[in-house]
Amino acid sequence: MVDADGNRYVDLTAGFGVALIGHGHPAVVEAIQKQADVLLHALGDLYPSSVKIELLERLCALSPWPEARAMLSLSGTDAVTAALKTAVMATGRPGVVAFEGGYHGLSYGPLAVSGFAERFRAPFDRQLNSHVHFARWPDTDDAVDRALRSLPNDWSEIGALIIEPIQGRAGVRVPPRGFLNELGKRCRQHGVVLIADEIFTGLGRCGAWWRSVQDGLIPDVICVGKALGGGLPVSACIARKEVMHAWGDPDREAIHTATFYGDPLGAAAALATLDVIEKERLVALSETRGEAFAQALERASLRGVSEIRQVGTMLGLQFEAELGALRVTRALLERGYLVLPAGEHADVVQLVPPVTLSQARFNDFVDALGQVLKAAP
Repeated sequence: MVDADGNRYVDLTAGFGVALIGHGHPAVVEAIQKQADVLLHALGDLYPSSVKIELLERLCALSPWPEARAMLSLSGTDAVTAALKTAVMATGRPGVVAFEGGYHGLSYGPLAVSGFAERFRAPFDRQLNSHVHFARWPDTDDAVDRALRSLPNDWSEIGALIIEPIQGRAGVRVPPRGFLNELGKRCRQHGVVLIADEIFTGLGRCGAWWRSVQDGLIPDVICVGKALGGGLPVSACIARKEVMHAWGDPDREAIHTATFYGDPLGAAAALATLDVIEKERLVALSETRGEAFAQALERASLRGVSEIRQVGTMLGLQFEAELGALRVTRALLERGYLVLPAGEHADVVQLVPPVTLSQARFNDFVDALGQVLKAAP
């Protein structure tokens, strides 16, 4: 990346996870240019463009269910809104189980189920869904039972459970193996729609198309966004056919839509992005490159870093000191590296680089980080 003054930066945030295939990938740019010459805007659900239909079919084919249905939108927040609406349509129950530390967006529906952080919800609390129950996040193996015990005793009003397979903004927090599978059992037992928020973790970021499935869970609904549009705002809510069928006959008037949902330009960009991920085998590359990156960080014996968490090219460097990530973020910026602080106490450096970033760039970053930490007081 180059700023207005000509300074060059290596982006290890991938634009908040958007640039999984890199910034301005030529195939995506070409697809956008071609579509711009054909049609910029169509009549959405009334008279959809051919590229919108193609994208919906492509996403459903990538789902973990034999039959799926999908709705397109613009942001991850939109996708979560659609998922929450789908759950209440399917179950008739207003209650939602979410998790402390979870981040699902800041519009009203997603904000109500976002456990990170209370300061985001507080000004609007009286207008939010009052039927949300926040469960503990299991950060260690011995915390699994405690987390499960924090789930509701009475599920009669619970229609949905929403979870990030890995909590991103909370500090790249990875649940213990088997926890997601156990949640799936609980939801099936109580007839609850399980929503996997794969907006950050999906599309190969974690070394699989869907992190939840990789970790042994088949959810009822998957939310996808960020990287889907290759830089343009595109998102989707994908669900099992039986769950999505609750919306009724598609020939009826749409009660959940928006003017620009599934616009031709965004759909064309998303199709090109999916092509790049498949043709360049970025799902497998994310796994191998992320492992190599984590190993290089481990070998560096980074001062003040107590833990390195890594799944695919999603990494979190846990610092011993609160606010430690803020100081490191600034120092790395001065050396030409874009990273983000994460965690409730800004004590995690979040690394989500483009999967296409070269190993040489990773190695240079590790050297720079080591120098920054050695120079810290």
